[in-house]
Amino acid sequence: MAAESGRPPTFGQLPSPTLEQLQDLLLESPGFDEFLLELTVFSASKLPAPEPMLCAISVERDGRPITVASSSNAAKRMDEKQYGADDGPCLTALREGRTVVAADLKTSERWKRYAEAVADDGITSVLAVPVDAGANAAAALNCYARSTKTFDAATIAAVESYAVPLSRILRLALRVHRLETIPEGLHAALQSRAVIDAALSLIMAQTRGSREDAAALLHEMALSNKQQLKQIAADILTGVKYPEQAKRDGGVQQ
Repeated sequence: MAAESGRPPTFGQLPSPTLEQLQDLLLESPGFDEFLLELTVFSASKLPAPEPMLCAISVERDGRPITVASSSNAAKRMDEKQYGADDGPCLTALREGRTVVAADLKTSERWKRYAEAVADDGITSVLAVPVDAGANAAAALNCYARSTKTFDAATIAAVESYAVPLSRILRLALRVHRLETIPEGLHAALQSRAVIDAALSLIMAQTRGSREDAAALLHEMALSNKQQLKQIAADILTGVKYPEQAKRDGGVQQ
């Protein structure tokens, strides 16, 4: 699959996330599931690609059920359908430790059953990259796109390159939160998702922008203010103005 040279990306124009940025997310997250959720949303907003894409991160550790965090409800549905069938590109990447590309699900013989299951979701391409999670664990970064042009050679290489710092921070997070009780962590993550989703919807309605643009704005605010993503989201829901809004209202931020 050849990359289109000379064409600047229309999405994710910022450089791929750095290890330092990922460390900030870990330091700001009280639990593993919440960290995984914020990491997934952050990755979807920052990874360079010619078209917008959705992300999910799957982690299997110590023989426990697979933990999955998704950047959106659409990505969550894509994950649930393959885990329900116990087969799909992402499970293959996680279990076999290799990159899996389904450039066009409609024409894929290998993923025909999965393609039929997700036909109504508008996703046409899947890229799954294994992430080294250390001993007794396995992980994969799952990327979904609505265009068959998204996963060109350059984008695949960028996601595979990103898997290196992602591996480091994920192994550290697993060590830091190795004693965490999963149900409590999952409850906290779901609460955070609801707050973050509400804030994203509000920003999208006010800016008429995309979900990816809104997510990038939330993360920039969290990093610049050294606050957790859910706190920034909660502040926006209670009336705190984000930079673009403050500029429109005369430069005064509440």
